[in-house]
Formats: sequence, C-alpha cells, structure tokens
Amino acid sequence: MKIRDIIYELEQFAPLTLQESYDNVGLLIGNASDDCSGALITLDVTEDVLEEAISKKINLIISHHPLIFGGLKKITGNTATERITMKAIKNDIAVYAIHTNLDNIIDGVNAMICEKIGLKQLSPLVPGQKQLRKLITYCPVDHAEIVRNAIFEAGAGHIGNYDSCSFNSEGVGTFKAGAGTNPFVGKIDELHRESEIRIESIFPFFLENKIIHALLTSHPYEEVAYDIYSLENKNQQTGAGMKGILENPLPKMAFLQLLKEQFRTGSIRYSDFKDKPIKSVAVCGGAGSFLIHKALSAGVDAFITGDIKYHDFFIPEGRILLADIGHYESEQYTKELLFNQITKIFPTFAVRISELNTNSVHYF
Repeated sequence: MKIRDIIYELEQFAPLTLQESYDNVGLLIGNASDDCSGALITLDVTEDVLEEAISKKINLIISHHPLIFGGLKKITGNTATERITMKAIKNDIAVYAIHTNLDNIIDGVNAMICEKIGLKQLSPLVPGQKQLRKLITYCPVDHAEIVRNAIFEAGAGHIGNYDSCSFNSEGVGTFKAGAGTNPFVGKIDELHRESEIRIESIFPFFLENKIIHALLTSHPYEEVAYDIYSLENKNQQTGAGMKGILENPLPKMAFLQLLKEQFRTGSIRYSDFKDKPIKSVAVCGGAGSFLIHKALSAGVDAFITGDIKYHDFFIPEGRILLADIGHYESEQYTKELLFNQITKIFPTFAVRISELNTNSVHYF
C-alpha cells in the first residue's frame, strides 16, 4: 500500500477543488510514493498526536484541520507548527489535510452532525454554485450504450437520488476523412453520412477530466466530437451547511439537551427563541456564523454551529434558535467519518482514530 493509494480514495470522496479559497488541503508533508505503514486520523495535528503516530509506527497522519494554513517563511522550531513539521520530516511521517472540501460534500462533516441529531430529508443549506457542466457528444447508434455507460461510470448523469440520467436523440452526422486518417466508418476523401445518437448528460466540474477520458477511450471514432457547457443549475450534491427535519419535533430545552448529550459539550451558548417546537434544523460544522442569514432565509427553526460571536446572537431576533455547541464538538465525528470511509475501501488496512482529544477549549 502506497500513501498515494489512500490519497487517491480520499480525493475521490472529497475532491480538492471543493476546498474554500483560504484553505490548504491535500498532502502537506511527505512523499506520496512512500509505502504506507498505517494511517492515524485526527481533528488536529498536535505534537502529542505526532508522538502517538511515532509510537505506533504509523507514517501517515490524516487531519481535518491543516497543520499549515499559510506559507512557512522559516522553520526554526519557534512555533508548534514549525516543530511538528521538522519532526514529521525527520521521522518520515506524511501529513494530509482534508478540511473544507470534506465540509462541502453531501456525505461529509455536516452529514455526520445531522446523523447524530437524527435529521432526515437532508439537503445543502447553500447548494454549490456554478459547479455543473453538460456534456454533449455524438456516436454511432450501435455504440451509444457503451459510451453512455462509460461516462456514467466516470460520474456523469447524477441528478438528486437518480443516476444514469441522459437525453438521447437520433440524427445524421457527416464527415469526410482526410489523408493520413484511419476512419472507423467511411472512406478517405469521400463524404460520409452516419446515423448517430446525440447524448447529453450533466456532471460536476471536478469530474471533467475523468469523464472526457472515459468518453475518448470508449468512443469508436478517431476524432470525437463533443461540447461542454457551464450550467447555472445549483449542485445539490455539494454546498455549505446542511438542513433537515426532525421526525419528532422537540421543545427548545429538550432539543438543547439532545445536542448537549450527542456532542458531549461542556456548555451550549444559545439565543432567544420563541416558544415553539423545533422541527427543521440547519447545521454547519466548525465556524459557521457566516451562514446565519442563509439559515434565516431557509426558514428553519434552529441553526447549529460553533464559534458564534456575541453580536451574532442578536441577528435572529427570536425567529430561529442559534446554538453554539463548540468548534471541536461540532466536528468531532469527522474522525469516525474518515475511518469508515477508508476501511470501507481498504478493510484490512491499518487505520486508527487518534486516542487524543485535541480540543484546545476547556470548560469549568
């Protein structure tokens, strides 16, 4: 097993292109070509976590929060980040970060929060914008099924809970093969007419290279005609935050008690809220106060996140319940999420969840 084998599957699950502009995800330290002795999953890379990896002879740390956010101008050991970087390199330990790209997928961090609360009918609070593309291509009638299946296998044709979605129409294509060509049908220097199928299907932008490769390798023509269009449709498979429904609405205090128990938090800060049962809920792991207005617009009863500032609690004016359960607390199940994803693909691989609680916030 190589480190790159683990990385490949992680990036199929949460593509790097879905990270926010300020983020720094991917392989931060190490060589992807190295053999992988095991993976240690953590929320943060601390000096103690690095020692844990060394003691367990694990040479890959997978962290939700990046060890290195900005560029390191010097590495002298004066900060924890510098010391960890130096020691990881000395001990041949790779460090990989999977942060906002994991936040922004439908099965990511926010889905875990929803699962722990018991929310159903999930959808992104703010669906991905300008992320969808449409592929249009043409191929001989007898090969349409092969081409369709290839692009579906590469990830095209997903609309909500439906897959293998396409539109197909029949027509006649014309072409004249020039000198030096090797046409699949027709003859050189003769105008040829071929009954063809026009195939249309949508896909997320980050799969474009994979889908085009699938098209070109499955298509019988030497030169494949295709078009790609950017769409304004919202992508319901990605986005910021998530919302869902409680099957059994709860009074405010019962709902807060549920949060306190499920996320094992020392305290919950919450806003004024009118006396009504809570049924619809929006969530955002980590620092999600930037989504308060989106939660209000969505008409949910409660918005759960971390790192809410004092003045932000005034924004809802009693229209929704704001609950700050803590940054670490909201993301703690990310470790479980990554463990399940890796072991599902590599059931015999040595992957462990760190035994350390890296939360830097303490409650008294």
